Amino acid sequence: MVLQVQTNIYEAKTQEIAKQLLAATQENRSFFASLRDQMRWDDKLLAWTMSNPGLRVQLFRFIDTLPALNSKSEIASHLQEYLSDESVELPTALKGMLNFANPESMPGQVAATTVGTAVETLAHKYIAGENIKQVIKTVERLRKEKMAFTIDLLGEAVITEAEAQSYLERYLELIQQLVEVSKNWTIIPAIDEADGELLPKVQVSVKLTAFYSQFDPLDAKGSEERVSDRIRILLRRAQELGAAVHFDMEQYAYKDITLSILQKLLLEEEFRQRTDIGITIQAYLRDSEQDVKNIISWLKQRGYPLTIRLVKGAYWDQETIKAAQKHWLQPVYNDKAATDANFETITQLLLENHQYVYSAIGSHNVRSHARAIAIAESLNVPRRRFELQVLYGMGDKVAKALVDRGYRVRVYCPYGELLPGMAYLIRRLLENTANSSFLRQNLENRPIDELLAPPVVKDAENENFPVSSSFLGAADTDYAKEEGRRKVMEAFAGVRENLGRTYLPLIDGEYVNTPEFVDSLNPSNFSEVVGKVGLISVEQAQQAMQAAKAAFPGWKKTPAKQRADILRKAGDLMEERRAQLSAWMVLEVGKPVKEADAEVSEAIDFCRYYADEIERLDEGVNYDIAGETNRYIYQPRGIAVVISPWNFPLAIACGMTVAALVSGNCTLLKPAETSSVIAAKFTEILVDAGFPQGVFQYVPGKGSQVGAYLVNHPDTHVIAFTGSQEVGCRIYADAATLKPGQKHMKRVIAEMGGKNAIIVDESADLDQAVVGVVQSAFGYSGQKCSACSRAIVLEPIYDAFVQRLVEATKSLNIGEAELPSTQVGPVIDGNARDRIREYIEKGKAEAQLALELPAPEHGYFVGPVIFSEVSPDAVISQEEIFGPVLAVIRVKDFQEALAVANGTNYALTGGLYSRTPSHIQQAQTEFEVGNLYINRNITGAIVARQPFGGFKLSGVGSKAGGPDYLLQFLEPRAVTENIQRQGFAPIEGAD
Repeated sequence: MVLQVQTNIYEAKTQEIAKQLLAATQENRSFFASLRDQMRWDDKLLAWTMSNPGLRVQLFRFIDTLPALNSKSEIASHLQEYLSDESVELPTALKGMLNFANPESMPGQVAATTVGTAVETLAHKYIAGENIKQVIKTVERLRKEKMAFTIDLLGEAVITEAEAQSYLERYLELIQQLVEVSKNWTIIPAIDEADGELLPKVQVSVKLTAFYSQFDPLDAKGSEERVSDRIRILLRRAQELGAAVHFDMEQYAYKDITLSILQKLLLEEEFRQRTDIGITIQAYLRDSEQDVKNIISWLKQRGYPLTIRLVKGAYWDQETIKAAQKHWLQPVYNDKAATDANFETITQLLLENHQYVYSAIGSHNVRSHARAIAIAESLNVPRRRFELQVLYGMGDKVAKALVDRGYRVRVYCPYGELLPGMAYLIRRLLENTANSSFLRQNLENRPIDELLAPPVVKDAENENFPVSSSFLGAADTDYAKEEGRRKVMEAFAGVRENLGRTYLPLIDGEYVNTPEFVDSLNPSNFSEVVGKVGLISVEQAQQAMQAAKAAFPGWKKTPAKQRADILRKAGDLMEERRAQLSAWMVLEVGKPVKEADAEVSEAIDFCRYYADEIERLDEGVNYDIAGETNRYIYQPRGIAVVISPWNFPLAIACGMTVAALVSGNCTLLKPAETSSVIAAKFTEILVDAGFPQGVFQYVPGKGSQVGAYLVNHPDTHVIAFTGSQEVGCRIYADAATLKPGQKHMKRVIAEMGGKNAIIVDESADLDQAVVGVVQSAFGYSGQKCSACSRAIVLEPIYDAFVQRLVEATKSLNIGEAELPSTQVGPVIDGNARDRIREYIEKGKAEAQLALELPAPEHGYFVGPVIFSEVSPDAVISQEEIFGPVLAVIRVKDFQEALAVANGTNYALTGGLYSRTPSHIQQAQTEFEVGNLYINRNITGAIVARQPFGGFKLSGVGSKAGGPDYLLQFLEPRAVTENIQRQGFAPIEGAD
C-alpha cells in the first residue's frame, strides 16, 4: 500500500515535469508542416519512410549497401534496383529522380550524388565525427552547451585477433588524445563536478566482445581470460590518465558472460575501489530487473558504487528473429509498452538504491526522463549519483531542456568513418521511424495526454513471438545459459566413465556376438578407445534379412498412427539424452560441442517431422466422382537397407532409418565403422521407443562384404546411402541389376557429396562474408557434405577479402573437440588426414599458399589451409577433398562467377554474399545447387526449413527433411470402386 502511494506521488510529479519538458521541446513544432516541402533531401527521405513501410525497408537496405559501392554508376544502379521494387510506392519527387535509362547517364549521376549526399548528411546527424579532430570539435561544442559526453568507436566487426588488438590500441590512443585536449578545458560545474567531487571530463564506451575475436559463452573461461587481459590494460591506462570507462551491452547471448566477467574483474584488488566504471542494462530484456537486483547486491558486497546506464535496447529485431529461428523463448518484450514499463520499474529500483549505484538514465522519451527526475527529486538523490543520457543527434531538444533544469546530461557520441558506421546509422533510423518511437509520435502531433500516459502492458505480453513454420523444431541448447554448459560438462564426465565398452549388433531383437571386433577411436586423441564394436559376418547379415522378411507383414499392417507414435517417443528419448548423445559424438567423431548439439536437434526433428508426414500421407487422396470412388493411397515397399556416414553419425543415420521405419518398411542400419558407437546409442533409443523385434536391426559390418551383400540381396527394396561418389555410383549400378528371385526394381536414395562454392560479389558485406566462409569451410574441419571448399570472389574486392579471410582463419582455435574453445577439431582418421595432406601438396603445386596453420600431433589434426589465385580447373577446385582446405578463385564479373560455380560435376550446396538485387535474383535461377544460401553460411540445413539434397553427381532422390522424402519409401496405389447397383448409387446431399 505504501509503495502504491509512493508510485502515485511519482506519477503526479512525472506528468508535471514531462509536460514542462515537452513544452520546451515543441517550440518550433508549428512550422513543421509548412517547412516540409522546403526540407533538405535527408529530411525528406526520413519523412517518406515514416509514411511508406515498403520504401522504409528498401531504402534502409540500400543504405546498408552503400559502403560497398565505389562509383556513382554503382550507386545509381543499386538505387534503381532497390527502389523500383514492386513493394515500394515512390513519392513523386523520388520517382522522377529515378526515371533514368542508364546509371552512367547524367540523370543517373545526379540521382547518385543527391541520394549519396543525403545519406552522408543523415550519417553526420548521428555520428559525432569521422576522425579525432571532428570528435574533439563536437565534444567541445557539447561542453559549451553544458553537456558531458561518452565516446564509442565505430568500425568493422571484430572477426580477427589482429582487429581485437587494434580495437584496444585505438581506444588507448583515443583516451590519450582526448585527455591531452581536455587539459585546456575549463571546469564546467554542471558536468565536471558534483557534491564536491571532480568527475572525469573524458569518458569512453567500449564493447566487451570486441576485445576477443572468438568470444563465445560456451568457452566462458577462455573468453574471460582473453578479454580480461585486454580490459585490464585499458582500465589501468584510463586510470593513469583520469578517464572513465563504460561497458556497453550487446546481444542477449553475451549478457550473462559480460556481467560475470565484469563482476569478477571489478572485485580484483586493483580495481575494487574504482568508481569511474559503468555497466549497461537493457530494459527490453525480460530478465533485466532481476539482473539489476543482482548487481545491486553485488555492489553492496563490493563496497564501492559503479554506474549503471539504463537503456531500452537496440537489437530488438535481431533478438526476436534469432529466438524464433532457434525455437528459444523470446528474451525481449514483444510489446514496446512492456519495455517502457520495465524501464520505469528499473529506474525506480536504481534510484531507490542510490547509495550503492550511480544511475545514468538513457532515453529519448520525455516521460522516461521525467519519471527519473520525479523519483530522484522525491528521494533527494545526490547529483553525483544521477545523470540523464541521450544519443548524439537523437534527443537534442530534450537534452537542452534537461540541462536547463539543472541536470547533468551526457551525450553518447559514436565516432568513426561514416561507411563502417552504417550499421549503427540503420539502427538509429529504425528507432527514429518505428511506429512506437516516442520521437516519431511527438513529430506526428499525438495528443499530449496520449504521449505522456503511463505504459499499459498487454495481457498477451508473455506469449512467445509467433514462429513462421507450422512445424516446430527442437531447440538447440543455449550455451549462453550456465545450465546448458553445466549439463554438457556432466555428460562428458558420465560418458568418459563408459568409454571402452563393447557394442554388439542387434539382430531379430537380440544382441548377438560376432567373430570380429573393431576399436572406435577418439580422433582428437587416437590412444583413447571410445568403444569396441562387433562387426557382423555375411552369414549374420543373411539372418538379419530373414528376420526383416518375417517381421514385414506385421509391421506393414501396423496403423500409421501407431508407427508415428513410436517415432515421436524416440524423438522424446533423444531430447532426454541430448547432452549424452552430443558428448558421444564429440568423442567418437571429433565434432565440436555446438555442432554436435545441433545434430541432436536435427535427429529429433527427423523423428517428429516424419511422424507428422506419414499421418498426412496415410490420409491418401480422394478423387471420387458420381457413382465411383477413387482412392490414391500408399503402402510400404518392403525391406530398407540404410548405409550411413560418419560425418553426421546421428542425424543422417536417424533421418534415413526412421523415414524407412515410419513408412512401414523393415530396416537394417549399417553405419560407418568409425561412428558405430553413436549408431549403437541410437539403436538403444529405437529399442526403448518400442520398435518391434525384426523391424529395426543394427548391423555394423565391413562395407565391402556386409554392405555389398545387403545392397545386392534380392529381398532389398530400398537402399538409402550417404557417402562418397565412388561408393554411391557402385551401389546405384549394383541395385540396377536384377538378381535371381528378385521381383521388383530397387529404389536408391544416394547423397554423394559436393564441391560447394560461395560467391562473394563487390556489393557484399565483407564482415558477414568472411565469417560465413570461415564457418562454412572450416566448421567440423570441412568434413560436411555441405562445406564450402571454393570461394569465388569478384576482382574489385578479392585482395581485401583474402586478407581478412586469412586473418580470421588464423584467429580460430584448433584443438581437441571436447574443449569448449575449439572451433576446428580433428579429421576423422589417419586415412583422411593423409589424403587431405596429399591434396594440400597438389594445391601447393598449382596455386599460391595463402595460409597453412599448424596442428596438434596427438590426434588426426589438419590445420586450416587457404589457397589463393586458384584456377577454376585446378584439382583442388574440382575434386572433393573433405577437409579444411579452401580454394579462393578470382573472377572478373558475376557472370563468370556463376559459370565457375557451376563448373564441377556436383550440385549440392552453394552460397552468395551480395547486396545487389539483380545478382540475388540471377543466382536463384542460375546457380545449379540443391540448396542455395544467400547472405548466410551454407551449412546447417534444418528439417522442414531447408530440406537437404543435391543433383548432378551430388546425389539422387528427394530432399531429406522435406515433404517428398517419405514417398521414396512408399509404393503408391490407386483403388477404384464402381458404387452403382442396378443404376442406383448414393448421392451426397440427397435425402
